[in-house]
Order: sequence, then C-alpha cells, then structure tokens
Amino acid sequence: MKLENIRNFSIIAHIDHGKSTLADRMLEITHTVPERKMRDQVLDSMELERERGITIKMQPVRMEFSPLLVEEGVGGGDLPPRLSGTPPQKGGEKYILNLIDTPGHVDFSYEVSRALKAVEGSILLIDSTQGVQAQTLTTLAMASEGVKERHKRIIPVLSKIDSPLARISEIKEEVVELLGCDPDEILLVSGRTGEGVSNLLQEIIKRIPAPTLSDLPLIKGEAPKAEGVLRALVFDFKYSNHRGVIVFVRILDGKVLKGDNLIFSVSNEKFTALEVGTFSPEETEREYLSAGDIGYIVTGIKKPGIASVGDTVTKMAHPLPALPGYMQPLPVVWASLFPEDADDFAEFKLALSKLRLSDSSFSYEEESSGSLGRGFRLGFLGMLHLEIITERLKREFNLSLVITTPSIIYEVIYNDDKRPARLDGTSRSGGEKIYSPYFFPDDGNIKTVFEPWVDAKIITPTKYLGNIMQILFDHEAEVGETENFGDNRSTLSIKMPLRELMRNFFDELKSTSSGYGSISYTIAENREANVTRLDILVADEIIPAFSKVISKKRVEEEAEKSVLKLEELLPRQMFTLKIQGRALGRIISSRTLSAMKKDVTQHMYGGDITRKMKLREKQKKGKKKMKEKGRVNIPQDVFLKMMRTGNN
Repeated sequence: MKLENIRNFSIIAHIDHGKSTLADRMLEITHTVPERKMRDQVLDSMELERERGITIKMQPVRMEFSPLLVEEGVGGGDLPPRLSGTPPQKGGEKYILNLIDTPGHVDFSYEVSRALKAVEGSILLIDSTQGVQAQTLTTLAMASEGVKERHKRIIPVLSKIDSPLARISEIKEEVVELLGCDPDEILLVSGRTGEGVSNLLQEIIKRIPAPTLSDLPLIKGEAPKAEGVLRALVFDFKYSNHRGVIVFVRILDGKVLKGDNLIFSVSNEKFTALEVGTFSPEETEREYLSAGDIGYIVTGIKKPGIASVGDTVTKMAHPLPALPGYMQPLPVVWASLFPEDADDFAEFKLALSKLRLSDSSFSYEEESSGSLGRGFRLGFLGMLHLEIITERLKREFNLSLVITTPSIIYEVIYNDDKRPARLDGTSRSGGEKIYSPYFFPDDGNIKTVFEPWVDAKIITPTKYLGNIMQILFDHEAEVGETENFGDNRSTLSIKMPLRELMRNFFDELKSTSSGYGSISYTIAENREANVTRLDILVADEIIPAFSKVISKKRVEEEAEKSVLKLEELLPRQMFTLKIQGRALGRIISSRTLSAMKKDVTQHMYGGDITRKMKLREKQKKGKKKMKEKGRVNIPQDVFLKMMRTGNN
C-alpha cells in the first residue's frame, strides 16, 4: 500500500464517552469484522474489560475503507449509499486506516501517550450529553504536544447525538472555546446508530496526514530511504506461552519480513521474526510490514525484561540507533501482595513476570513480612490500576492473594540527620523512602516527613461548587483559580496531597456532584506532611496488611472506623479476641470480639449444681489457655474488604 493511502489515528476521550462503541461502528462499516462475529466492545478482548464496560489496554486494528463503496444500512443506521460531497471515482480508491483505541480513565493515561506516539492524528471524542470533562483536557494536552512536535491533526467529534439529552449547540460552543476551531470543523456521530460515522471516516482521510518516512539520520552518509534498513517503534507488547513476546510496532522506515534477523536497539537482544502481521482485530499474518504500517512481530523471546516500550527494532545487518522513546511510567500507589499459601510464592513470581510482559506500567520487587511471609511490593498508576492488576492475577493465574492497605511513597528525615531538609522534590541525603506503612518509623524517631502532592483540575456544574468546596476542605486541598466553562459549568484548579486523593475522593466527588463532576491530576512537588502510622492489632499481634499512614488530624476517627469494621468482618474464634488501633504511642481504639460458646452442661440433667460449675470452670481454663497460645487465621476476603473500605 502506498504511503499516501495510509492513515494512522487514535480515539481519545474521557471515560464512558463512547470510544469503543464508535470503534465498533467503524469496524462494521469497513467490514473488518464479519457480521456474525460482531459484538459490543469488540476491541476489548479481556473479560475484565467487558464486565466493567471500560477499556484497560489500547488495541490497534487495521481497516480497509473505500469512501465511495459504503453500503446502505451498514452499522444499523441510515447510511447513504454514497457519501455526499464526494466526486465519483472509478471503483473507489482503497485506504488503510490503522486505528488505536485507547482507555479513558486517568489511571491509564500512559496507554494514551504511547498510542499517540504511533499515529499522525487523533479523534477527540466528546459526549454531547456531558460535554468536556477533566480527562478530556488531559488527553487533549497530550495530543497537542504531538501537534507541536510534528504535523499531527486533532479532529473534534461529538458523540451520542441520538440521545434525547444531547446538548449539541452548547457543547459545540465549549469545544470551540477549548480548541479555538471553527464550529463547522466539529463532526457529529452516534456510535449506537452509526449516524455520521461514514462521514467521519471520510474526514479522517481528508484531515489526517499520511505517514512519511522518518527524517532522523541513519548510518553515516546514508539517506533515510536507504535500502535494507528498518526502524520500527515498539509501542506495546504482550506474551504468548507458545510464541514468546509479541511486540506491537509502528514501522517508520524500511520493511520487515518473516525470517528477518532483527535486534532491539536498547536491550541489544537479537532475534528472528517468526511472524509478522496486522490486527483485524485478531492477529493476521502478512508477508511483510512496510513504512507507515502498524502491526506486530513475533519474537520467540521468552525471557522477561528484554522487550520494552519505546525500544526500536532494527535489522542486524544494518543496526541503527534507537528512536526517541517514552518516559517510563512512575508508580504513584504501592501495595504489598502475598500468596495466601506460602508454597505458591514461586508461582506468584512467575505470574508477575508474565503479567509484566502485557502491562509494563506496573513495577514490583520482592519483600518479606514476619506474619505474611514472602511476597512482592507492587507499584501502580492509581487505585483502579491496582484493582485491575490484582484481579488479573487471580483470574488468569488462579492465585489467592493477601493485599495490604495501599500507600504512597513517603520520604522520612530522621532525628539524627543534621542536614537541612529541602522541599524541591529532589532526593535528600539522609532521607529514606518508605513504600510500606508497616515500615513507617515511630514518631519519636522522625524529624520531618515529605509526601507527594498533585495538581488537579475539576470540571463540575456550577450549582455543586459549594458542596465540592466542603469536600475539598475535608481532604486538605488548596483551591486555586476558578473559571467559568460554558454557561453552567466551572473549572477548579486545586492542589492536594496524593494520600487524600486516594481516600475515596473520586467517589465523594461523583456523589456530591450527582455524577457530573470529573477530575484529572498529575503528580507535582513534595511537601512536608503531618502524618503518623496507625497499626491494627488482633490478639495483641500487629497485622501488617492493615497498617496505614494517615493524617494526625484524623487518626482517632480512622482508628475507630477500622476497628469497628474489622470487628464486623472477623469471624468469631474459640476464645475472646481483642481488636485494637494503636497510633501516637498508645492504644486509641479497642473492641472485644466475644468467643464462641458451647453449653458444656446441656447433656446433664438433675444432680448437684457443683458438677455443672466444675465443667464451666474447666471450659473457662481451656479458653484462657487457647487465648495464650492460639493464633487468629484471618480469611482472605477480610483483607480484601478492609482494603476497599480502608480508603473511605
């Protein structure tokens, strides 16, 4: 296929604005997926994605489109047999449209940034019933960077125009204000009925530029079009038990065929292309991939850590320097995971290495706990990312895991450190980074604690501003500029501690704003923190999984809440059980879970009362002995429920 007939683009939007539904209609109109195989969210291949109705992983797909040969009625809407405004052409010229569908949740912004690196344009999708949301601004900012760097294009599109709640004129004004574009440039579509989708495909061909050969220098004295060279950017990869690592690539220069001897420029790992192909949307083998194509290469490599996002694939015969890649994602939330059965540790370790091959955005390192045994400390991009990874470990690898309370990174300066602390976010000499609440030091040993803050934007209907201000105050936020956004909405710029953002802030914002408020955030500077460690003791034994670092202002409230919740969740034991919350060097909350009782005298009838008293005394002594020597086995579901409620 000629370069001028290829279009590479992605769909970017806030969560639940209709990206996957729009992609479904595109696949129908282009006949990429046969009608008998068509289903909702066809590009969401994971069971978890389909259950939750969200996109977690980006998914590329190759479509063939002839603008003049669109059939009437394809896609469930009243699609015209010929697109209006298009002069007739013989047979209709064929175009290759490479689409990358992206996630919309703020936790998966990294996926969006990777997709944007591999395309020449983006569809900015905006729900005509909701308007511009906070994550819309975030994704737009990432796409705009590409526009500045290269000749890339952004096409604004309003979705769900068939809804009776659609506010097309009002939302158009918001988009015009946001992009500074002409109102006529904004396209209208319905992913459900297919209305306007064929016209959108035509506009993609018109507005998004065709790919060009790279203008980056090759071997000394050689032009970018030199024969026998290859330069392919790795933007994603996955793992197959039979075929090893499969890298998703955008070909910038040259051609790759099955059997070519290749090399990763960064890792310097050599391999042979066992198969090359494109996505339709399943993997479809082809003879070769050439410049402008988006496809995959089967490497056969089964060692973890070899392939990495942002690496460059070149030919061994003509090795080339690596292309400018991506910044590595920085974890913001940490949690420790331990196998419920200690014998499953090796299996758990193998599962993490395999999962890392399909999701490079989380990190992990081994750690051990006296009560929980050997496990791993994992870093995630957010709370949803944590939930998704742990759920995949359970489903895909059949693991039973214990999950500690999620935490962020604190930097602690100890009392014996004589050097002054800094607030510029740089690493401090003498400071120690604390990833797990269990290892957070006692207050008496601490000179200063630093924690990360976030810069965030909230978009909400103006009438909810008063209530939102209250929850911002409760979460220690600093409110900056407030601007009107459209006729009845406002944008708030805020700064707040990351730990407070994790403390159920998303749910509270949605509840307070009747579901209309949205937020996006980025990690900003480190600031001094007034926090302490809260330990939960069960039978006088600290349970590391329940330890958390919280604000000293809320420590008594949080201790009481955690103790009450654990009292509710823990099954009764054969002996009396104490549940306590300890912080600031003392017990600040306590509850007693009564023991299970059995009437040891029920088999007796008549006789002297002293016989019954002797049996009850014997039972009492037995329970006392059991209390001294017994251990409490906390079920896995208790850990999970405490993790979910621990951020409330």
